[in-house]
Amino acid sequence: MTDSADKPRRLTRKGQATRERILQAATDLIAVHGVAGTGTEDVRRAAGVSGSQIYHYFDSKQALIRAVITRQADAAPVPGQPMMGLLDSFDALRAWADAAIERQEQNDGRGECTLGSLAGELSATDEESREDLSKGFLRWQSLLHDGLFAMQDRGELHPDADLDELSLALLTALQGGTLLSQTMRDTRPLRASMNAALAYIRSFAPPA
Repeated sequence: MTDSADKPRRLTRKGQATRERILQAATDLIAVHGVAGTGTEDVRRAAGVSGSQIYHYFDSKQALIRAVITRQADAAPVPGQPMMGLLDSFDALRAWADAAIERQEQNDGRGECTLGSLAGELSATDEESREDLSKGFLRWQSLLHDGLFAMQDRGELHPDADLDELSLALLTALQGGTLLSQTMRDTRPLRASMNAALAYIRSFAPPA
């Protein structure tokens, strides 16, 4: 299948703005209603575009959803915060964890359109979307890995520390803790998971 998630068209500035408006409308609606509860007609009305414009940029709902996945994979894992490539110190990791917790507090534990929420809906039923989501998570893990590598290179982490495992632990703590916090409408699960993950990372710091 050829779609705009796999082969983006060369667009004019106006076309790029229209496409982005459609994606933003889809993202906002999915955050409230989920993928299953969001139809292309809903997106069309929210974006203020015609049906032909929707299908000019996205030839199916699946193409639109896959484009949303790609968009969210390029976004910061904690909305409104820097990308994880900047997380190359214990202080930066702590600030990142606190920002994730604060985001849940501000949002009253309600969901957002993130890779985690999209994975919860799509990973078991849509193989193409599952592969896109997996690539997004692996990209986030790679960014975490880069930050940990910089710490290891400066001697802040033991040379034998398994950075693949540590970066996966941080990503899992964020995603798992967020899911439980949203389900329970309580930030304690996210706080506990992030604290545990950061403590695990610190356990690989050489003795002072």
